[in-house]
Amino acid sequence: MSKKERTAIEPTRMENYAEWYQQVIKAADLAETSEVRGCMVIKPWGYAIWENIQRVLDGMFRETGHRNAYFPIFIPKSYFEKEAEHVEGFAKECAVVTHSRLENDGQGGLKLAGELTEPYIVRPTSETIIGVSFAKWVNSYRDLPLLINQWANIVRWEMRTRLFLRTTEFLWQEGHTVHESREEAMEETLKMLDVYARFAEEYLAIPVIKGEKTEGEKFPGAVNTYCIESMMQDRKALQSGTSHFLGQNFAQASGIRFQNRDGEFQHAWTTSWGVSTRLIGALIMAHSDDNGLVLPPKIAPSHIAIIPIYRDAEEHKLVMAKALEIEAAFRNKNYEDVRVYTELDDRDLTSSERNWHWIKKGIPLRIEIGPRDVASGAVMIARRDLEPRAKQSVPLTGVVSYCLQALGEIQANFLAKARQFRAENTVRIDRITDFYAYFTPQNAEQPEIHGGFALAHWCGDIACEEKIKDDLKVTVRCIPFDAEEELGACICCGKESHKRVIFAKSY
Repeated sequence: MSKKERTAIEPTRMENYAEWYQQVIKAADLAETSEVRGCMVIKPWGYAIWENIQRVLDGMFRETGHRNAYFPIFIPKSYFEKEAEHVEGFAKECAVVTHSRLENDGQGGLKLAGELTEPYIVRPTSETIIGVSFAKWVNSYRDLPLLINQWANIVRWEMRTRLFLRTTEFLWQEGHTVHESREEAMEETLKMLDVYARFAEEYLAIPVIKGEKTEGEKFPGAVNTYCIESMMQDRKALQSGTSHFLGQNFAQASGIRFQNRDGEFQHAWTTSWGVSTRLIGALIMAHSDDNGLVLPPKIAPSHIAIIPIYRDAEEHKLVMAKALEIEAAFRNKNYEDVRVYTELDDRDLTSSERNWHWIKKGIPLRIEIGPRDVASGAVMIARRDLEPRAKQSVPLTGVVSYCLQALGEIQANFLAKARQFRAENTVRIDRITDFYAYFTPQNAEQPEIHGGFALAHWCGDIACEEKIKDDLKVTVRCIPFDAEEELGACICCGKESHKRVIFAKSY
């Protein structure tokens, strides 16, 4: 029997994917579970990834005419009650504030006091509270379009939590816009979905499928919900962003009316769209390996770890002088539109320990420099898209140009690898027996990685969707925009269908 190859992360993806995910987060020092039930502490390396996501997306939003604002975290209960379908969709997830202060209970503890006349909901989403402001800001067609984005925290009471993917409190952005016509609002909805898709592919190196959610999966209160769906390495789908055409539903509920070009008053058309810290979970699951986190260069907090190697004080002085020169050479350097950041790691650890530290954190490039390298005028460079022991000797005079080119190659390689993985795990299925077999693990007690994206016909009946969900925990992830018209039979009931949809297990 061959000896199992040792990896930095145990268990491996194939052994226990869910536990592997938690161990990658721990090894990379991204986040930890908080003492507050269901919440997380995002540590500096993890938060730096979120800051990069914010920075890039904020630039994209500004380019499309949006401006940032901020609205209250507390939403009066009566605001939610104005839109019945919306409140029904979020009712079971709401955290509610009922009192305004604490008082001494006379026994060394505290008791609730100052019961509120009306309870406040801690923001699970902001359509209702933002609608109140929009109703004041919009009076004429000349005030439109109104294009607002908010960076905020959200609270949704979750029973089962997982770092980055599903927590009681998380960070996100939510766009909210108001338009003069249905056509303009729909154009906005799809435009922002395109922004998310471009960001996911160009920066996160995650290929996505754009499509429409079914009636059963759409955002509560929306007319249409559109999404980008991505495949993780356990072949499950992750909804990575949504954009909602709200029609006039929320405008009617909040009284967002304007005087049109004919001098008549009418309700406006609105949209909302958002992504969250769930994208960090997507990054981890789409790219990371059994040695730790893997980060596409365009979103990495730092890009190059410089690791000096020495045995004594004299060698330390020699090597550090050259290491500092290399660090200085990268100052103010850009890879495409991204500023390149370095980490000079001179901690009192072995070079092997420092190397593995940065491998597990997913830094794209590692530069090793020791006395022999100084003497030969070259350094050893390792790439995170190759095996840990694979290193390239590069002349000192060419280090900057080599690294800038390598960062581009690594980014492209990650996207290509993810696309290939998705293609290899996407199948067309026409028979229900094959469909059930595809999504049924061989080991029911400890399910192995199985399934993927199944392109199958669906008649559009929510009863068929619910049956498959109940039987297999499989849902229609989306009706792809690029789905071709094709006559077929529903995978569940056999009724006529005109296009295939994407079925998958999901997070």
